[in-house]
Amino acid sequence: MLKTICFDLDDTLLWDKKSIQTAFEETCKTVEGVSSEALEAAVREEATALYQSYPIYPHTQMIGINPFEGLWGSFDDPGEAFQQMKAIIPTYQTEAWTRGLRKVGIDDAALGATLAQRFIENRINNPFTYEETYAVLDQLKDTYQLVLLTNGASSLQRLKLDITPEIAERFDHIIISGEFGRGKPDVSIFEHLIDVAGVSKEEAIMIGDNLNTDILGSNRLGMKNIWINHHNQTAEAVKPTYTVTRLQEILPIIEMLSNSSSTH
Repeated sequence: MLKTICFDLDDTLLWDKKSIQTAFEETCKTVEGVSSEALEAAVREEATALYQSYPIYPHTQMIGINPFEGLWGSFDDPGEAFQQMKAIIPTYQTEAWTRGLRKVGIDDAALGATLAQRFIENRINNPFTYEETYAVLDQLKDTYQLVLLTNGASSLQRLKLDITPEIAERFDHIIISGEFGRGKPDVSIFEHLIDVAGVSKEEAIMIGDNLNTDILGSNRLGMKNIWINHHNQTAEAVKPTYTVTRLQEILPIIEMLSNSSSTH
């Protein structure tokens, strides 16, 4: 019988891509004499290349922190790797913007530092959730145990939850890869989830937008899942149990699973 519903956070409940996109747009349009789209593309490219050049990059991959989260996080978290990251991040943030500016013909490190700070403010000021996020959680929270399972640094994921406090208050448990030590799709974090929730893998289902973390990891444990396929992608190597195109479409599936298991 289905008892526990596990949700991913970014781009499942929180519309993180829209928040990042808005922060880029708001920041880039303040630079005169240059196309804001060209500047954004340049900064995204430079940030990605720079991020991958750091010795902390394998750690960020294991925990699940992308280059654009690096552009606004502080990463003051326990542990040697996070403290290394904390030391590097201010330079990374300024350097990514400075290099992006240089790519579009503006050589101005002071402006790069200003834009780096402005981007952080714009991301914090633009938290987006999907329009059905709260309604879906409200339909489920009285019947099921809700667990949030998110990849990322504790400091950054908790900041996201602080600026959208209506999400966290609807959950029984919040599990963050940066606090656990490994991220999805590592099977150990899914085993930890089952342990924390106090259920069997058959009594839980994972819901998320990312085939290579949410779906692959729950598949490895043998746990059912629902893939939210926002962008009409094709699932080739990783096969979800169920596929929907938006969050509210999970409700009939959950109802069906609950009804079928309760009649056995």
